[in-house]
Amino acid sequence: MSNIDQIKKLREESGVSMMECKKALEKSKGDIEKAKKYLRERGEDVAGKRAGRSAGEGVIASYIHSNSKVGVLLDIRCESDFVARSDDFKSLAHEICLQIAAANPRYVKGEDVKEEEIKEEKEITLKQCKDSGKPENVIEQIVEGRIKKYKKEVALLMQPWVKDDKKTIEDLINEKIAKIGEKVIINRFTRFEI
Repeated sequence: MSNIDQIKKLREESGVSMMECKKALEKSKGDIEKAKKYLRERGEDVAGKRAGRSAGEGVIASYIHSNSKVGVLLDIRCESDFVARSDDFKSLAHEICLQIAAANPRYVKGEDVKEEEIKEEKEITLKQCKDSGKPENVIEQIVEGRIKKYKKEVALLMQPWVKDDKKTIEDLINEKIAKIGEKVIINRFTRFEI
């Protein structure tokens, strides 16, 4: 595969600009998988630098499933009206609406999960492990693993993306942040189901 073909392939798969794809392939010596990893890490770096910025613009996106039994309203924010009106931002909003419709998260972030829910999950797991004869430190690891798994189920940003389970929704957002160069946050969402 020629260098230009690799750049095109990476651009199609990542949605990042040609220049960023070229840079990523140079850094990874032509290895597409390493280049994707580099782009994801770069997205996280850009997201980190943007964290303190204000996200006062954005859109309210909506999605109604074809059976008219599931609907989503999403409040997603960015820094400028220009980005809010862009196709990239709108397509990200649409993807997140689809995720919410399909995966039914209840919170935006893992930190948002209510303490009583975490406590309940711990108690259930401890009861299940009580008579197992496992050492205390192993039981602690099992409980910790269960809490992490629970948060991944109920927190939108931690969920695996329904279209590519190697990425979380947070990874997807960070990739878009790297591309559009602005802070993007999920402010809130509501999912309706009949």
